[in-house]
Amino acid sequence: MAKNSEVFLTTFTRIEKELKALLKKEVGFSRSVKILRRRNPIVKRYAEDLLEYAELRNAIVHNKINTNYAIAEPHDTVIDSMKTVEKELIQPRKVFPLFASDVHTFEVNDRISDLLQVINEKGFTKFPIYEGNKFRGLISQKGITNWLETRADNIPQFNETLLKEVLACVQRNNYKFLKSNASVYRAEEIFKEQIGKGNRIEALLITRNSSFKEDLEGIITNWDIMKV
Repeated sequence: MAKNSEVFLTTFTRIEKELKALLKKEVGFSRSVKILRRRNPIVKRYAEDLLEYAELRNAIVHNKINTNYAIAEPHDTVIDSMKTVEKELIQPRKVFPLFASDVHTFEVNDRISDLLQVINEKGFTKFPIYEGNKFRGLISQKGITNWLETRADNIPQFNETLLKEVLACVQRNNYKFLKSNASVYRAEEIFKEQIGKGNRIEALLITRNSSFKEDLEGIITNWDIMKV
């Protein structure tokens, strides 16, 4: 059975090879991590772990007493963690098919009563709204609440209200489109980036190439990301 130090060094070499492939140039391991974490959400997520692996690798390699004896044997938890990082780098979890679903959509001229019925029956809370083949926006419970606040003194025919009226009260840019081959970490990063810009988006809408003209393949809320 291979020693942990041997497994560690073999896994480290594979990770190093992957980082070089991502960077597309020859630089040292730690330098690769520091460059890639600025543009790769997976490397950014595991950057501190990767830098610690580099330090441990140097300690093992440069302080070996001989070719058969390493001065330090990494703990099993380090090996398990390292294999997880390797898998995420080489085969990152994609938003599709992880978040694939039949997204429930509505037309701008559908009634709000129809939407509320779906909320009641299925528990969905985010609804892409279309006008024919044109995407018009995203209605959520928050958007409905905003609409109610503007109509508190004048809702004579609540059930007959058309969704285009509700949509007019919805926060603009409360969604982003995301391509289906994006990683889960990229999805998480988008939510965080938007919060940093003062724009708390409510959902990511998945299409093949992140185009609003394409068929929806799934939807992601911030709660979905937290669960993952």
